[in-house]
Amino acid sequence: MRISFVLIITIALSPALALAELPSPRFDRITPLGAVAGSEVEVQVQGSDIEDLQSLVFDNAGITAKPLDGKDLNKDRKFTVTIAADVPEGTYDARLLSKWGVSSPRLFVVSHGMADVAEKEPNNDPATAQLLSVNSALNGQSDGNDRDVFRLALKSGERVTIDCQSARLDTQLDAVMQVLSADEKQLASSGDYFGRDPFIDFTAPADGDYLIVVHDLSYRGGLPYRLIVSNRPFVENVFPRAIQLGKTVEVTAWGRNLNGQSEAKFSLAAPATAAIGRYTFLEHPTAHSVAPTAATCTLSGFQFRPDIGGPSLTPQTMLVVDSPVTLEQEPNDTLEKPQAITLPAVISGKFDQLRDADWYEFSVEENGAYTVEVYCERIAGQADPYVVFVDEKGNRFQQFDDFGIRTNAFDGHIRDCSGVVNLTAKQKYKVLVQDVYRRGGPRYQYVFAIRKPQPDFFVAAIHQQNPGPGGTTVRAGSAIHLDLIIHQTEGFKGPITVTAENLPAGVHSQPTTIYGNHGAVVLYADDNAANFDGVIKLTATGQRGDETITREVRSYARVWQDNPASSRPLRDVFLSVRETAPFGLQFDQDKLTVEAGKKVDVKILLKRHWPDFTGAASLQTFAFPGQIKANLPQFTAGANEGTITFEVQANTPPGDYTLTLLGQAQVPFEKDPKKGKANTLVTLACRPITITVTAAAK
Repeated sequence: MRISFVLIITIALSPALALAELPSPRFDRITPLGAVAGSEVEVQVQGSDIEDLQSLVFDNAGITAKPLDGKDLNKDRKFTVTIAADVPEGTYDARLLSKWGVSSPRLFVVSHGMADVAEKEPNNDPATAQLLSVNSALNGQSDGNDRDVFRLALKSGERVTIDCQSARLDTQLDAVMQVLSADEKQLASSGDYFGRDPFIDFTAPADGDYLIVVHDLSYRGGLPYRLIVSNRPFVENVFPRAIQLGKTVEVTAWGRNLNGQSEAKFSLAAPATAAIGRYTFLEHPTAHSVAPTAATCTLSGFQFRPDIGGPSLTPQTMLVVDSPVTLEQEPNDTLEKPQAITLPAVISGKFDQLRDADWYEFSVEENGAYTVEVYCERIAGQADPYVVFVDEKGNRFQQFDDFGIRTNAFDGHIRDCSGVVNLTAKQKYKVLVQDVYRRGGPRYQYVFAIRKPQPDFFVAAIHQQNPGPGGTTVRAGSAIHLDLIIHQTEGFKGPITVTAENLPAGVHSQPTTIYGNHGAVVLYADDNAANFDGVIKLTATGQRGDETITREVRSYARVWQDNPASSRPLRDVFLSVRETAPFGLQFDQDKLTVEAGKKVDVKILLKRHWPDFTGAASLQTFAFPGQIKANLPQFTAGANEGTITFEVQANTPPGDYTLTLLGQAQVPFEKDPKKGKANTLVTLACRPITITVTAAAK
């Protein structure tokens, strides 16, 4: 086995020195937030550390950008974005590339069947209301201490959906929306419907003009949004929400404008790309209740867009499972009338009404542990479920509620349930699934699964940029690390090994094997590595008995600087390579072997790439493995190497231990060459070393 740990190298700081990192591009805003497929649109970008801006790139090759003709890119920061007609409807990550590397991402939405409209000011009252038509996508910005007003002509009985997309598209607008009659009487209003975003389903009571009013809850100005007014099908929920691989299921959809009905039925087969351990999406799952989360990091499933007389404006999420799916059947809302199920069981259920309680009854054939999962937030459900187990005597003996990992910017702690319950053969058990707040309706769906454990794992990667969101950029002659969050499910205990693929010439990564739920993978660049911008791939493998499990490492990004615990999924890992770093750290060997209970000396090299970085340095451990101790050297000014003594404790299990290092140093730096250089704190990773521990001699 090989275990990955982190060692922090801290270079001695002078009390008078400033604390700041080298520039790391941060993408704060793109306006407008989207466009229609087959069109061309002018966009403006904002961010920090984006001097010497080079390009704007998207995670779909059909969306391309070039600097706006006749404009100074670094002054105006404007691009012409072209969207090919065959780009699927959905959301896409946009990233900025600059002298300093790749930025954090921002979302850009592509629509179909809409007319793009730009907001025109003034439009702050009924007299100046901007005219809109049905099937329009308006790109607007909130007014400070004011509101945006739009006029819409409808026929009696005409039904439209009005969807204000903002928080779902990585903006900080907390929108409030109203529909008024022509004489300004309120007919409908909405606040938090899809997370912080408002939504109104409106049917015109008479022929005439109607007013749509949009403003920020606190009347903050300058925050972008995209207002969709449409009579296209708007599917909000489907049932069931789980499908067995290789099967076709009849699905019921609820929503608006479904061929004149409130619901519709159709058949659905899992796509060929669906698989256990894989999740694909058309629109980023960002309808968060509070802050962006990594809720889907343990989901096997896919999004699809129902076509009911036309493609739905909204995609739906389906859980993929490897066993038959049972539908919840009412009445099962009391302890005395449970629904009988047989294990293993995957049950697609819903809380039909307020205070609904779903009870199930079963027995097991074997003593032992059984895994319990309730999917709700992961499949875009609105409920906050909990689970209670009751034995034959009526005693409640086990309860499950929220679960997940929250660490730094990665927030995978969610409202769903997951755990293990020990059961006795031949006994009858009853289990309750209910929403904590007793809510009900079509939006409050869940999937409840219980079975004997099938050990598995999911791996997420995130670049923990400090102090705010950032991209993954490695500098020539140095290294970076990506935090790995490992979700060990259903009793998985073994190690997982992460490897990097599709690396450019001059960039390397050692396979890194990790026990536990946290580790790091290091990417390092040769001294002469050329600049690069592109997608790489991280893959994780592990063993379930004699079976090798392979999983894609899922990529996540921090969304907001002022909210450290805010993360959302990405479709890829995007890497940039840029000019030489001020220093690099590496051991004089990549691997070594030591017997448990022994010591070993290893040289560590501080390579000073910038001639004016000559200061003293010290080393410091952080989160170091308890079984391995390190005696760290001190660097004097100008010193370039030292010796670390690793002491491996006698009780250290045999295996490979990959030690991942971080380094800090104060180096002279200034972005503007016209200004004098100031000492700047720089944090870089060190190339890893793998220590193979052998059993102590008897």
